[in-house]
Amino acid sequence: MLSKARHIIVGTIDFFHRPFARWIPTRTFRYLACGGTNTVLNILIYNVSYNLLFHWFGKKIPVFGSLGITSGVAAWLIAFSISFPAGFILSRHVVFPESNLHGRIQLFRYILATATFFLITYLLLKAFDYSLPMVNPTVRYTIICIITAVLSYISQRKFTFKTVDEDVVTD
Repeated sequence: MLSKARHIIVGTIDFFHRPFARWIPTRTFRYLACGGTNTVLNILIYNVSYNLLFHWFGKKIPVFGSLGITSGVAAWLIAFSISFPAGFILSRHVVFPESNLHGRIQLFRYILATATFFLITYLLLKAFDYSLPMVNPTVRYTIICIITAVLSYISQRKFTFKTVDEDVVTD
């Protein structure tokens, strides 16, 4: 079933890639398509969570007693819990299928890279909340997503899903 889904997704993406093939490499276009779709899904879930789910709580959502998190962070956690596995599956099977690293190593590296971007996103959310309160939260989050998407592509290509030369012996 996964190979059929992969075949359909890759076929669709490659069909739309044809007009841009002279300017954008296939792997980059696949990443843009998969990452873009996953990011739009993430932003949509964030927007629905923030405006519908957490709207009732106001600015701060109680977690334990007086300890709480902001509505923006709560919405981000909901969006992240869905976009993380979707992003890994799309990256592994559609964008970087030639990677010869074991799946568990890819997942571990994806978790490490994602943890880094998790921290960056959290810090940017807090910084934007503080410095740009007049800007719509979804717009702020979209800007953050663009920043992290560029960094994510670089890390996935060079670290998470890189192809290891099997002739090289490492100690």
